[in-house]
Amino acid sequence: MIEPRAPQRERLVWGVAALVHAVADTLAARYASCTVRGELSGFTKAGSGHCYLSLKDADGGNALLRCAMFRRTAAMLDFVPADGQLVEVRGRVAVYEPRGDLQFVVEAMRPAGAGALFEQFLRLKARLEAEGLFDADLKRPLPPFPRTVGVVTSLGAAALHDVLTALRRRAPHVAVVLYPSLVQGADAPASLVAAIESAGQRAEVDALIVCRGGGSLEDLWSFNDERVVRAIAGCAIPVVCGVGHETDITLSDLAADVRAPTPTAAAELVAPTRDACLDDLAGFASAMSNRVHQVLDTQAQRLDRATLRLMRPADGVRRHAQRLTLLAQRLGASTRQVVRTQSQRHDALSARLVRAATVSHAAQPARLDALAARLQRAVGVAHDSREARLAALGARLEGLDPKRVLSRGYAWLEDAGGQAVTSAASLSAGQAVRAVLADGEVSAEVTQVVMTSP
Repeated sequence: MIEPRAPQRERLVWGVAALVHAVADTLAARYASCTVRGELSGFTKAGSGHCYLSLKDADGGNALLRCAMFRRTAAMLDFVPADGQLVEVRGRVAVYEPRGDLQFVVEAMRPAGAGALFEQFLRLKARLEAEGLFDADLKRPLPPFPRTVGVVTSLGAAALHDVLTALRRRAPHVAVVLYPSLVQGADAPASLVAAIESAGQRAEVDALIVCRGGGSLEDLWSFNDERVVRAIAGCAIPVVCGVGHETDITLSDLAADVRAPTPTAAAELVAPTRDACLDDLAGFASAMSNRVHQVLDTQAQRLDRATLRLMRPADGVRRHAQRLTLLAQRLGASTRQVVRTQSQRHDALSARLVRAATVSHAAQPARLDALAARLQRAVGVAHDSREARLAALGARLEGLDPKRVLSRGYAWLEDAGGQAVTSAASLSAGQAVRAVLADGEVSAEVTQVVMTSP
C-alpha cells in the first residue's frame, strides 16, 4: 500500500535588498552603541566634509573595520587624525546598503596613543637622526640645468604619469630614464634599493626622483624601510623624494637632498621651465651685446685718436722742440737770476769791507789792501765759474734739440703703426717704414735686414 506523500514545506526566498536591510536591522539592534579601539589607516576627508577611515588592531592583525564619520562629528574633533594614531571611536555598527558593506558609523573619536606602526616609525627616525643621516649639511643642491632625470617608481603608478606630464610641459628638452621598482608590499624595499643603486652605478642622470602616489601609512611603509632610507642617503646622485600627498612624511623624504610634497612637485623642483631658461638666455645675450658694442665704440674712438696722431708726426716733434725751447729760456733766466743775486751779495759784501777798511785804514793800511785784493780776486773767480757753468748748460741744451740731432745726418725711424724702430730685429724685408729728417719725411721699404753681432 502506498502512503500518501506529505506536503512539501514552502522554502523562504529573500530579496537582496530585504536581506541586507534585515541584517542591518539586526546589527543595529545588537550593536546600537559600542566603543572600538584601533589604529587609524587610510584616513581621508572628502570635499563634503565627511571623513572615511579604517581601523585595525594595534598588534598588527589582519582584521580591518571600515568607518565613516559624517561632517557634523568631524567638525567637533579637537585634534587632527593621522594614519598610525591609536584612537577610540564610539558609534554604531551598520551596513552600507548600496554595496552591502559592513561599516562603523563614528559618532565620537578621541586619541588613545601613537599606534604600533607609528611608534616604530618614531623609533627608527630617532635612531637614524642620531646617526646624522638627516643632517642639513649632507644635503646637496640640485643641478640648475639637468639634461637627464631619472625616475624610480612603479611602471603602472599614477605618479609616473604625473612626473612625465610635468616634465613634458615644463622642460621637454630634458630626457627621462626610468628605473622600474615596486612601491608597495613586502618585496618593495629590496626593489627600491636595487633601482636606486642601479641609478647610482650607471651614473647616466643628473638628478633622481623617487616617488609614488598617496596612501595610508601601511601603503607608504616601504619608504620608511631602513634599507631604502640608507640607499637614498648614500646615492651618488642628488635625490628628490616625492612620496604621497603634501601631508605624508616618510623617512625617505628626510634622507633625500630635496623633499617634494607630491610627485608633480618633484618634477617641478628638479627642472626649471624652458621658457624661464630662454628668457634668462635672452637677457644674458642682450647684456653681452650691449657690453660688446660699448667696448667696440671705446676702442674705435681710441683708434681714431691714434690715427690722427700718426697722420701728423711732425706735430709731435714740433711740440717737443717748443717744450725744449721753453725749458732753455727758463734755464737761462734762472741762471742769470742766480748770477745777479750772487753779484749783488758780493757787491754788498765789498761795500761793507770797503767801509770797514776806510774806518780802520789809518790803523791797518797794509792789511786792508791785502783784503781788498783778495776780494777782487774772489769776485772774479766766482763770476768766471758762473759764466762757465752757464755756457755748459747752454751747450747741453742745444745738444738735446731734436732738429740739431737730425741736422747731423740722423733720422727718426718708425713703423707703419707709428712706433719707434729701435732694433733691426723688429723689422723684416718688405716692411714699410717712415723716416723723419731735419727738413722732411721719407717713406721707405725694407729690402734687407742685416744683424750685427753684439
